[in-house]
Amino acid sequence: MQPRDVPSPRKEWVCWVEALDKWGLRDFAAWVLEAAGPLSLVGAQFIYMGQPFLRPLLSADGLGALAQVLEDQNERQAFVGFLREAVQP
Repeated sequence: MQPRDVPSPRKEWVCWVEALDKWGLRDFAAWVLEAAGPLSLVGAQFIYMGQPFLRPLLSADGLGALAQVLEDQNERQAFVGFLREAVQP
């Protein structure tokens, strides 16, 4: 088991990276996540409130995982690291 301060990559992250690569937005997404800081909590709340409208875009599990990444600083940093380290096509 990994320590709490270093979250393990979630299965959703691989799909997100593939989608971001497809749209050419991987570096932009990493930059936004790093720059957003405390505003990420607001983004997580929007995801929780907007789940009925966002379900056509992501599954309930995917939305929950995205909200978790936004509201947990350690998870957000781990995902940014995953974005930066994942093999680019």
